Amino acid sequence: MSTLNVKPTGSCQYDLLSLGEIMLRLDPGEGRIRCAREFKVWEGGGEYNVARGLRRCFGLTTAVATAFADNDVGRLLEDFILQGGVATEFIKWLPFDGVGRVTRNGLNFTERGFGVRGAVGIPDRGHTAASQLKPGDFDWDRIFGQLGVRWLHTGGIFAALSDTTPPLVIEAVKKAREHGTVVSYDLNYRPSLWKSIGGQKRAQEVNQEIAKYVDVMIGNEEDFTACLGFKVEGADKHLLHIDVTAFKRMIETAVKTFPNFKATATTLRAAHTATRNDWAAIACVDGKFYESRPYPDLEILDRVGGGDSFASGFIYGLMTTGDPQKAVEYGAAHGALAMTTPGDTSMATKSEVEKLMKGGGARVQR
Repeated sequence: MSTLNVKPTGSCQYDLLSLGEIMLRLDPGEGRIRCAREFKVWEGGGEYNVARGLRRCFGLTTAVATAFADNDVGRLLEDFILQGGVATEFIKWLPFDGVGRVTRNGLNFTERGFGVRGAVGIPDRGHTAASQLKPGDFDWDRIFGQLGVRWLHTGGIFAALSDTTPPLVIEAVKKAREHGTVVSYDLNYRPSLWKSIGGQKRAQEVNQEIAKYVDVMIGNEEDFTACLGFKVEGADKHLLHIDVTAFKRMIETAVKTFPNFKATATTLRAAHTATRNDWAAIACVDGKFYESRPYPDLEILDRVGGGDSFASGFIYGLMTTGDPQKAVEYGAAHGALAMTTPGDTSMATKSEVEKLMKGGGARVQR
């Protein structure tokens, strides 16, 4: 790649830092939230999932910048992060008022879905500590300049949390670029998050400003349309090849509008049922398109976090190989494997990802 300059391995304390909110995921397993008598607990967050995937699957050194209310739920979340190997030194701890009127930790109730019943997510994240983060809360000159970070990842979910998170994202991406840190951003449009704070119009105002400072932009057709205002003509989500054509037209327009986009990428998903999807990925790097091998009729246990695992695999490929084709293959394979296990985060290993990239099957290993 001629235009994406990643700092050399070992030159920084961290390979990647993610800026975003991490919530406690409550999973009723095979049941429904409305009928549940018990939940399995995980951690998850669109930006954090990328940092964890890069650490646990690919062995890079990562950290997260976020905030928690200082109570037992916050400490449980910290424990999950520590188990994932992600550094916690940039977590801000806010005093807990005993009730949660002022600050609290976010919860996310998530049904996996099955067959004709789609996955369902019900977030409970008002007044969270992370949503109260604002410019000035992190010493970016120390983080990017003194300690060193090769890559910053953040996204549209965090930017949608409050009036203060968008300017914090802008502060972070500007400082990252000032210190030569590559910036990636996942648009991750969630209508429910923007609904009460200005809707799609506000989403576009925020994301169009952030986009000016992004090197690697990730998102599907809906994300690019809702967040950046690009219209996609002729896309049919049931036909993978038409989605590819529509995505290419859209990206060509996007790169002309934002010439700072050195790479763009998306997953391509055609959902036959909640548990059977066609899956693939496509990226545009330096004006050239690269498509992953297709995964037709992929069986899915838990689709939540598949896109984040794609992002971490794609970033890993770009950082370590500089080969866009390998990068999109790493992303697609990692995302596919991540959706075979429960929870938001990946349980795959690098060797499993590389085996799948080469066409390896699901024969039992003894």
